[in-house]
Amino acid sequence: MSRDTKSYDVLVMGMGYAGLASALFAAGQDLRVAICGVSGGLDFSSGLIDLMAVYPVNEGRVWRNPWKAIEALLRESPAHPYGLLQPAEIKAALDEFGAFMAGQGLPYKCAAQRNSPVLTPAGTIKQSYLTPQTVWNASLAILDKAPTLLVGFEGLKGFSARQIHEVQSRGWPALQHVQIKFPGKTGELHPEHLAQALSDQGVRRELAGSLKRMLPDVEYIGFPAILGLSKPVDTVAHLEELTGKKIFEIPTIPPGLAGIRLRTAFNRGLAGLGVGTYSQKRVTHAQSLGARGWQVRLGPESTGLAIEARAVILATGRFMGGGLVASRTSITEPVFGLPVFQPDKRDDWRRGEFFDPAGHPVSRSGLQTDKEMRPLSSPGRPVENLYAAGTILAHHDWAREKCGAGMAIATAYKAVKSLTRRLKAGGA
Repeated sequence: MSRDTKSYDVLVMGMGYAGLASALFAAGQDLRVAICGVSGGLDFSSGLIDLMAVYPVNEGRVWRNPWKAIEALLRESPAHPYGLLQPAEIKAALDEFGAFMAGQGLPYKCAAQRNSPVLTPAGTIKQSYLTPQTVWNASLAILDKAPTLLVGFEGLKGFSARQIHEVQSRGWPALQHVQIKFPGKTGELHPEHLAQALSDQGVRRELAGSLKRMLPDVEYIGFPAILGLSKPVDTVAHLEELTGKKIFEIPTIPPGLAGIRLRTAFNRGLAGLGVGTYSQKRVTHAQSLGARGWQVRLGPESTGLAIEARAVILATGRFMGGGLVASRTSITEPVFGLPVFQPDKRDDWRRGEFFDPAGHPVSRSGLQTDKEMRPLSSPGRPVENLYAAGTILAHHDWAREKCGAGMAIATAYKAVKSLTRRLKAGGA
């Protein structure tokens, strides 16, 4: 190994949910961990951790119990990534993720192993498993159809209290909305700027004072997700004290503050665990070192950094993350040249109707693995020292099934569990 080559036990490729969770879980095993990739994808997250909410997708059946939904799914689709996991492993992954986030000031809540209803910025209601504590009161308000006021701000793009009210008013008659000026702000407003302003207790008092003058007889107040950047729970608690009402947040359209909070928490927490971070750097070349693992290069071959790792976790996502590349004739995995499960012909990628309720076959493309999360090569044998997690896996349609973040975190946990066992046994 040359002097300009870094060495780790585990290199994680990808900085979305699966990649960041992989780095977290691996660091918890006292392994030397590095993570690389292009950040930004997490900024599009709503902050909600969906486990499983819709199955079958062509029927649009919504489940309150995600564990029963997973059971039903696996009876008909055993190749789904959840088929590689035991329920105890999924629960352990979510528990470890939740404990980490609570330690970073972003606690999550769960309704006794059931999904909870939450409001979306479009005004619809969706079911999610883990919800940020700042969102939790929305579920209680929805279930009780309680007297609730939605607050919008003049100039804030991507959020309309009026639209949410119009969508929900028929089934929720006690719902109301107002549009007000944000204290000291005019023109076009952005969530992160408002969140920064709300770090000032004086601004919170002024906001609460403005609401009190027009506050109807309500139990809950819903705001767009702007209630603080680093300590949103404290902001919510202070506003509840000032108004005497229960407060909740509603995610804004992406990119939004919820995803920025998650990314910031991961960056801060992983650094504290000693994880080496190579942000905005993609792997351009990978070479097997046999039993020693892999050598990869970040960036151009002539100037990029070389990293050797005993094991690599591939968590680069699908098309948006660059984990899969679609050409005019096929879908490929660009770094390791792994075979990709996909429709036989490009004409079969999509159905005739764009909004076909069953989705499109291309959405189930991805890598196939063995039970230890090792990608399968062309002869169907697992690739040694390499593991895969998250949406790059085949046989799921996370967007329609509403299982993306939960599946990413759970498969990351299983990949780390598998590689740790092999590393401690003397191989990977």
